[in-house]
Amino acid sequence: MVEGGCFCKRIRYIIANGAYPSVICHCTMCRHVHAAPYVTWLVVPVAQFEYVTGTPTALASSTDGTRYFCSSCGTHVACSNTGHTDIIDVAIGSLDKPEAFPPTLSIYTNTQLPNHPTLEIKP
Repeated sequence: MVEGGCFCKRIRYIIANGAYPSVICHCTMCRHVHAAPYVTWLVVPVAQFEYVTGTPTALASSTDGTRYFCSSCGTHVACSNTGHTDIIDVAIGSLDKPEAFPPTLSIYTNTQLPNHPTLEIKP
């Protein structure tokens, strides 16, 4: 079982064990919402993900996307997209053991900040 949650521990989730892709996103929306040069997501089938403590606040960040965060500490824990309703993107930084899922892909590299190096993705 993979576990994670927000900084203050009010929101906790579990993910069934599996080999899930970890994706580095360079899109401007992710960068802005997370105040970071990029965000890394674990791409998980919704059926394998469950909140076990607390309920995150939902923010409709676009016509297609909803982001979920803790209203107490502000930690962003997940993101969903209307085009992929069977998937939830879980913020790698909210995992208890993020090192278990090294990045496998970079997306939106056309909007990557020019002063940040491209990370080497190892298969």
